[in-house]
Amino acid sequence: MKYSIIVPVFNRPEEVDELLESLTQQTMQDMEVIIVEDGSSISCESVVHRYAGLLQLRYYTKENSGPGQTRNFGAERSQGEYLIFLDSDCMLPSGFLQAVDEELCREDCDAWGGPDRAHESFTPVQKAINYSMTSFLTTGGIRGGKKQMDRKFYPRSFNLGIRSSLYRQLGGFSAMRFGEDIDLSLRIYESGASCRLFPEAWVWHKRRTDFRKFFRQVHNSGIARINLMKRHPGSLKLVHLLPMVFTVGTFLCLLFAFLFLLLALLGLVALWQMPKPGCANGPMICIIAGIGGMVLFLLPLLLFSLLVFIDSSVRNSSIRIGVLSVWASFIQLIGYGTGFLRAWWLRCILGKNEELQAFKKNFYE
Repeated sequence: MKYSIIVPVFNRPEEVDELLESLTQQTMQDMEVIIVEDGSSISCESVVHRYAGLLQLRYYTKENSGPGQTRNFGAERSQGEYLIFLDSDCMLPSGFLQAVDEELCREDCDAWGGPDRAHESFTPVQKAINYSMTSFLTTGGIRGGKKQMDRKFYPRSFNLGIRSSLYRQLGGFSAMRFGEDIDLSLRIYESGASCRLFPEAWVWHKRRTDFRKFFRQVHNSGIARINLMKRHPGSLKLVHLLPMVFTVGTFLCLLFAFLFLLLALLGLVALWQMPKPGCANGPMICIIAGIGGMVLFLLPLLLFSLLVFIDSSVRNSSIRIGVLSVWASFIQLIGYGTGFLRAWWLRCILGKNEELQAFKKNFYE
């Protein structure tokens, strides 16, 4: 057995159905599929049983412990030479496994990851979220784009492959609730093993289904980055600081724009109350300065929004998705940035030693 595909699941029977269906369509079938139910209240067992005769498939249930430990549970019961971890909300093109195999034959490596795309069946919100997580304008291309600000590629657990012997040597995923996939990627590099991007081994990834859940996800990711920095000194790169800089910059731009708006309004009130038109120079200066300052501080945010809108609209051939992508991009950057700042303040300034997390109970929602 060459490949073991391991999928942790929590309350997602419909998405598991879509994933298993896409696995039956693979042009290469040298694989086993291991589905691990992580304490779900809505089981996917009946869905899995429908594919029992179509795939070499095993199904397990366990108490809830989070995705990292659930992947470890599946890996312990795997038989493949290589392990491939997928999220349950992914679907695969028919040539996914073939692309992985061809990359390994072309240039062998110990671990790899692939990018993700939005399927045409995704909702406009899901497509907008996918844009915000994959665009160079928002993430710097660190999730598998052709342009990257970091030379190394760190696989994410929604599409991550690793030689099973290396996985066991490293002890699998850590007990981190969030950021456990980047922790594994960092340990892969620290061990001296080879790891790279397989650009053609991409998946369709649904991610979160609304903006509220999306904010929770990226806020947790921002917190995890500080936890990772504490575990792996030197792992923090410039690209990881950009959401924090964007968050602080956005706050300052809005604050100063509001103050200049107040100045313009005060000028209008003073002009309204002037007894003689000839004394209006002072109020007019306030009005002009207020409007000019407000425009000046809002301009960077408007330019960023315009770039995102145009880029996403062209990519998705949809003005509606372009508009939603602007909102998704602000949520992605500010959600991550506030999580980063929160953890930085608590762990780096106040000196708290324990790893932080937020929205733990709602992580899967």
